[in-house]
Amino acid sequence: MSHHARRRGLIAVAGIAIATLALSACAQSQRGEDGGGDGGDDAAVDSTFTFASSSDPAGLDPAFASDGETFRIARQIFEGLVGVEPGTADPAPLLAEEWTQNDEGTSFTFTLKEGVKFHDGTDFNAEAVCANFDRWYNWTGVAATESLSYYYNSLFGSPDSSDNPLYESCSADDELSATVNLTRPWSGFIAALSLPAFSMQSPTALEEFGADEVGGTEDAPVYSEYAEGHPVGTGPFTFDSWSPGDQVVLTANEDYWGEQGQVQEVVFRVIDDPTARRQALESGSIDGYDLVAPADTAALEEKGFTITQRDPFTILYLGFNHATPELQDPLVRQALSYAIDKDALVQQVLPEGTEVATQFIPPVVNGWNDSVTTYEYDPEKAKQLLAEAGHEDLTLTFNYPVNVSRPYMPNPDQIFAALAAQLEEVGITVEPVENEWVDYLDLIQGSENHGIHLLGWTGDYNDTDNFLGVFFGRQSMEWGFDNPELFTALEEARQIPSPEEATATYQEINEMVAEFIPGIPLAHPAPSLAFAPRVTSYPASPVNDEVFNMIELSE
Repeated sequence: MSHHARRRGLIAVAGIAIATLALSACAQSQRGEDGGGDGGDDAAVDSTFTFASSSDPAGLDPAFASDGETFRIARQIFEGLVGVEPGTADPAPLLAEEWTQNDEGTSFTFTLKEGVKFHDGTDFNAEAVCANFDRWYNWTGVAATESLSYYYNSLFGSPDSSDNPLYESCSADDELSATVNLTRPWSGFIAALSLPAFSMQSPTALEEFGADEVGGTEDAPVYSEYAEGHPVGTGPFTFDSWSPGDQVVLTANEDYWGEQGQVQEVVFRVIDDPTARRQALESGSIDGYDLVAPADTAALEEKGFTITQRDPFTILYLGFNHATPELQDPLVRQALSYAIDKDALVQQVLPEGTEVATQFIPPVVNGWNDSVTTYEYDPEKAKQLLAEAGHEDLTLTFNYPVNVSRPYMPNPDQIFAALAAQLEEVGITVEPVENEWVDYLDLIQGSENHGIHLLGWTGDYNDTDNFLGVFFGRQSMEWGFDNPELFTALEEARQIPSPEEATATYQEINEMVAEFIPGIPLAHPAPSLAFAPRVTSYPASPVNDEVFNMIELSE
């Protein structure tokens, strides 16, 4: 999610997850067909699972969300037509058992799971599917702004915000068959439907509690009654209560269509300080938390807690603002690339399991190019290129955030210090500028007043456009360049009907990016989670598709 949400602070996440906590055969079957569940055979097990959130959810309607904490809660309550294969980022059937598409890649027919009901008793069927798609398409006013409906606007565009919306229509062919038509092909359509933003919600509850009655402004929206306390999905947990600033409580859905599991109550407790989250785990007041600081992992393991890592579906990069005159020179950009020792950076300050990056997508994403142009660490070559460019005494502003930890950037101050030292070794003077996270995103993404900068992305779903298109699909203040050839190539690749057909095109685009050098892809960090010893299995997912009915507890 990405530095996600653009100015609203998104999250996101990872490739094929190899967790320290192995998934059991039961967990691998994810959301099985057995139904029901009485909370497990061992009556002694404490069936309440308490997880420390880093912040309150933005709201309880995932269609109006783009942040990780909201999505983590939404995944317990809601389900979409498409999920992901356990432990991977690859799309898989969920509420839709299968789908077919036409040759043009503009029409998709979904065969729906039978016998599923929303928490309020409303039937999940083709009419409900179309009600959700039509809802997204027909938003107006504040609801249609990118600030609120970030994902729908970014990927589909509504008539209120786009001259060429992607969505055309939805038809209920029969009770359990729905067809969605697009105005043009999009190879990432199926993968994108795994996002919580496109979860299926009860049409009855949406109407009863005025889900689209959003007020305020784009910068300060006022959420609906639905989003503040009446979310209704088909998932394994139902909403119980929300005490802003304190906690969200969910309870097991007794009528869940799939396997319920041991956990009968989930408490998301808000603990915004990383040190306080670690202390809460050590004291026994929580069962687990996310984004464990690299410095804490060894100490927690020594005390008997379990550390598990998601496989990296992230990219940490050193971005270049090409509006800076010196950075417009390709020789300077090459010099900076040769000046960075990525291996040393990973070994010195990034978590165990982090992989060195050669391009702006992880290796598991379609179009990864194993023969892409790289710039191996060579400080003497960097000095030579700077001299050739006439910038032996180059001075650059280096922006980085403070008091924040992101999946792709767990310790920005340490990352900055390591990179600054490497640049100074080749004669580049670094002028550091630090900002708090929200101000930092505004500065980097909303102004030209920055230089080289630390940022990154956690993939939302497994599609190349979710990385390359997000970064380089159009002009932006973050990057400050105009490259029509690259923009056009990415737009054309997005409209190739299937991911398989797009592979060679994206490999070529990755080479275009490598030669152009908009910035330096540094690493694919592996985010860590920590759990109490009683948590014996956790469904770690590279895209955070972690549903708590799959957790196994020992006591």
